[in-house]
This record gives sequence, C-alpha cells and structure tokens, in this order.
Amino acid sequence: MELHLKWCFPSFKPQIVATKAQLSQRLNPAVKFDSFPTTNKWNIVQENQSTAWISSDDLSINHADKLKKLKHVLRNVSENSLQGICMVDAMQRLNIDYHFQEEVDAFLRRQYMISSTSTWGGYHYVPQDLHEIALRFRLLRQQGHYVPAEVFDRFIVKEGKFNQELGGDIKGMIELYEASHLSITGEHILDEAGQFSEQILKDRLIFLDNHETKLVKRTLEYPFHKSLPMFTSRDFFGDFHGMNGWLRSLKEVAKLDFSLLQCLHQQEIKQISKWWTELGLANELKYARNQPLKWYIWSLACLTDPTLSEERVELTKPISFIYLIDDIFDVYGTLDELTLFTEVVSRWDITATDKLPDYMKICFKALYNVTNEISSKVYQKNRWDPTDSLRKTWENLCKAFLVEAEWFASGNFPSTEEYLKNGIVSSGVHIVLVHIFFLLGQGLTDENVQIIDGIPGVISSSATILRLWDDLGNAEDDNQEGNDGSYVNCFMMEHQDLSLKRAREQVVSMLCDAWKSLTQECLFESTFPGAFTKASLNLARMVPLMYGYDDKHSLPKLEEQVKSLLYDDALP
Repeated sequence: MELHLKWCFPSFKPQIVATKAQLSQRLNPAVKFDSFPTTNKWNIVQENQSTAWISSDDLSINHADKLKKLKHVLRNVSENSLQGICMVDAMQRLNIDYHFQEEVDAFLRRQYMISSTSTWGGYHYVPQDLHEIALRFRLLRQQGHYVPAEVFDRFIVKEGKFNQELGGDIKGMIELYEASHLSITGEHILDEAGQFSEQILKDRLIFLDNHETKLVKRTLEYPFHKSLPMFTSRDFFGDFHGMNGWLRSLKEVAKLDFSLLQCLHQQEIKQISKWWTELGLANELKYARNQPLKWYIWSLACLTDPTLSEERVELTKPISFIYLIDDIFDVYGTLDELTLFTEVVSRWDITATDKLPDYMKICFKALYNVTNEISSKVYQKNRWDPTDSLRKTWENLCKAFLVEAEWFASGNFPSTEEYLKNGIVSSGVHIVLVHIFFLLGQGLTDENVQIIDGIPGVISSSATILRLWDDLGNAEDDNQEGNDGSYVNCFMMEHQDLSLKRAREQVVSMLCDAWKSLTQECLFESTFPGAFTKASLNLARMVPLMYGYDDKHSLPKLEEQVKSLLYDDALP
C-alpha cells in the first residue's frame, strides 16, 4: 500500500504564519537539537540508533515466503482443533497478526458460528478444558464476537465461587485471568474469575519452575487485553514450549518483522526530529518539556498499523502541543495571561494575539499553522475540512486547563464530579482521538463528526482511564514545578473521614469500571470504524507505561521498552 497519495482535488491552502522561533532557527542553523537546559531524556538522539542491519530486501523476501506458508496452515486448520486458536494467540502475542488478518477473521468467525449455534454444546466439538474455553472466549471477544460469560458456569460450584480444584491448572488459571479482563458492566462471574485466578496465581508462584514463574508474573503485570504487543512481543520470542513447525516459523517471522518495523519507526523518528528542530519551539520555551520521542511513542502506540506511517508523524504534532500548552498553564502563565490565551484560542484569529506575551504568541502561531497544515492534508486526501472540529478541541482543552488554573489559584477544591468532568477534557485524549479520526479518514459523515465533537463514550472512557491513572500515581513529570490536583484529593475533601487508602481504592474501582465501558464501546457497540476504536483502546493501554513514574519521577519501564523497541537487535 502506498503511504503518500496525490489527489486531484480543488486547491485548499492553509494560512501559515512564520513564528519568531522559526525565524530564529533559520538565523542560527548551528543550534543543536538537544542543547537546551530542558528535559532532554526524551529527545531524539540519532547516533544511538543501531546501524547493524542486513539488507532490508533480503529480509522482505524471506519474510514474504514464510508468511505465505503460515497463511496456508491457518486456512487449512481443523475447526475442532486447538491448534487454530493457539496459532491465533501466538500471532497476536508476537505482534504479527496483522499479516494474517483475513485468515484470522475467517477462522474466528467460523469459531463463533460453532459456539453460537451449539452454545458450546450439541453435536459440535465441546471443549471441556478451562484453558481452551477461556482462550476461545478471549479471542472471540477481542474480535468483537460477543460470547456470554455464562460459558464459565460449569466451573462454579456454589455461591458463585469457582471450584478450588481448578487451581492446579496453571495454564487454565492464566487464561481465566486473561479472559476476565474482557468483562463488561454487570458480568459478576468475570469479576469473580479475575479475583479467583489472580489469587491462585500469586499463591502458586513459589511452587513454579523458572519458566512458569516468569510467565505468571508477566501475565499479572501485562494482561493481554490491556497491554500493547509491540512492547511485550519480544518476551515471547523464546517463551513457547513444545516447538513445532508452525510455531518455529511464527517466531522467525516475528523476528524479521521486528527488524523491518524498527527500520520504519526510525525513519519516522527522523521526520519528527526534523519537524521539531525546524519549528524551533524548544529554543523559545526553554522550561517546557522537550520530549519529541515521548510524543512520538503515543502516536506509535495508538496507530500500530505499519501502513499508517504518515499518520503517525502527523499525529505527533498535535500531541506535542498538548504537552506544551499544559506547561504554559501549569508552569509559565499567570492567571490573567492564561485567560487571554484561552480567549485567543477560542477566537482562532491570528490577528488577535497582540496582547499576549511573546512566548504565548509563538506557541499560538505554531499551533495555528500546524492545525491548518493537518486540515489541508486531510482535505486533500479525503475531501473533508476538519478545521472547525480541530479548532474546537483546542478551545475546549484551553478552557478546561483554565478552569483548573482558577480552581487552584482560588484554593477551592471542586467536587469529584466537577473535577472528573473537566479532567476528561483536560486529559487531551479528545484532541488525540479527534485528530486520529480525521487522519484515518474512515467513517467521515456529518453524523459521525457531530458525535465525535461531543466526546462520545469511546473517547470519554479512554480519557477517564488516563485521568484517573495519572491521579492515582499523583505523577510529577520531569522538571515540572507547577501545581496540579487529583481526583484522590477531591475525594478526600468530600469524605474527610476516609483514609488515603480508601480513596485510592475508590479510584481503582473507577478505573475498572472505565475499562469495562471502554471494552463494551469498542468491541460491541461502537458505530466507528475498527481502526479508530483500536486506537482508543491502544491509547488506554499505553497509559500505565506513560504514567508509571518511580520515586525519582522517571519512567524506567517506558524507557526500557522504548529502547528495546527502537534500538535493540531482534535478529541473532
């Protein structure tokens, strides 16, 4: 598929205004990208990239041959065989399932027809094994096929509790735990399944061998439905026991795929580096975050399809402005300045910046230009002008930031309901997903645009997860000294008789509910295209890594995963 398409549409040229930062950059071409006294850990340093590549043509030829053989195996696998679902599971965990999408869709559709016509019984093959039932359940639900939670009723003994004798089946416990994360609101049997399997797995750790211990710990930390295979796939290169022909081939494909995608991502990073350097904002906003690599990782996580290279590069641009504007509100601006800035963004008028301080003028002009450039590209590709929708998202974000600034300036805590309603907007998730919606260009109708502008559940659920997770950790980002609030603080002000522990338990419960809502929205109810709902899910999956701060206010797990993904060699 070609990534750069030319369209013979009417001319649509955005208004671009040169910023002071860009003019300064042109006059000082020797200024280095990573030379400013800002947070540089997430800067892009080209010399760290691996140069030990074998020929990409050789990789591609070998890759295509193996893919062809594996597709043949999956097409011809028996409907009643466990091999098929194990193959699909392995493909997904190795992050290569996108190569087999047609085959996987067809296979799981057949599996769903079998299960729905027989209700896991009748004359069809009837799985009795917990491991197999739970694995089928998860794979089908992930694909958007609703399988009722009652398939686990056979394992309940009394009072809604699972049979304790199941605890000896480690593979079954792992898959039951994985399946429980596909729950939606009201499925109490899956809540019980999650609690039961988690406790069993933790209790059994001391009795397991090294391989099983590693597998269980990883499952508990990274359940598949709430994780990103791009970060976890390398753990599975040497993880499957019982090597056979197709499994060996899958692992070889995964290693080749990893190396090919690494080349692609490094090219995208170079484009981001060039754009960010030429923009020159790092030179003008010296105390703002200078983290283009981190911003790009958000795009990479949301849009995992390799063919969406151009969209990832474009998405990184608005994500960078979410962080920069957050810094302006949290670190830079006085309340009066922030009010003026919000008014200018609401008017979306480049001539209305006269009263703004210079750093705000620079930021708004750059935001204005980038938004118009993206709108132009969307129009040229899809004949739809998203400027109004994009402008409104920035207006809503600044208004939400201003509300928070007013709260903290006055010393008044909002109610938890007020805080979360505003926090869903100030999370920036709406901006990210609205840009994704238009960049993907799928489902562009007046009705869908009206829905997307109103922050539907598929967006608000992801935003709730980000906001609450951030608040749960009370994260302090690198070099940030501004004030910030949290849902935990608001909850404790409303319930002064409750402990911090109880407040955090409340947030954890709300996070679980938000995940159930997001799962239901994305898999069973959404009217939006699958690529968009997958992006919403992926954004939520990325949150624990992006907000997993340690005591030093760093992100060690994210740093480790990004280094492995972008710079470590997968090939022997």
